Amino acid sequence: MAIVVNKPIPEFESNATGGLKVSNTSHLGHVLVMYFYPKDNTPGCTTEAMQFRDHYKDFVKAGATVFGVSRDNMKSHDDFKAKLELPFELIADTEEKMCHMFGVVKNKIMYGKKVKGIERSTFLIGADGVLKAEWRGLKVPGHVEDVLKAVKALKKAA
Repeated sequence: MAIVVNKPIPEFESNATGGLKVSNTSHLGHVLVMYFYPKDNTPGCTTEAMQFRDHYKDFVKAGATVFGVSRDNMKSHDDFKAKLELPFELIADTEEKMCHMFGVVKNKIMYGKKVKGIERSTFLIGADGVLKAEWRGLKVPGHVEDVLKAVKALKKAA
């Protein structure tokens, strides 16, 4: 089932760092920011994670919980989180269930070969479990600030 803006997100359950289980209902009452990224410890993904880290207090102040999501396993996530001192948890979607549900698996060309990869995307889910906004195929510079603005606008509207 595809996700659609202004509709509730479908059921899912995944494991995150810190021993958390995250599901479509685990954070009802909280605004969720879920950002999907291709791979731990790669240049763009590291930059994006650091920008979410550096703005983390602003997200919390605006009432949002941030999760990073990739296909990496828990060990990779734990190492990445420790290395960058990330204050938020990372979801290990090793079976690509969430990636497919959110429609972020795309065919990419890497080094001249076709590969299945994750399209860098962010989703803003309201406290009511409804998808409020999405950013797909985004570029890292300025993106975290855009998401923060959307979170603040959502808080004002509540």
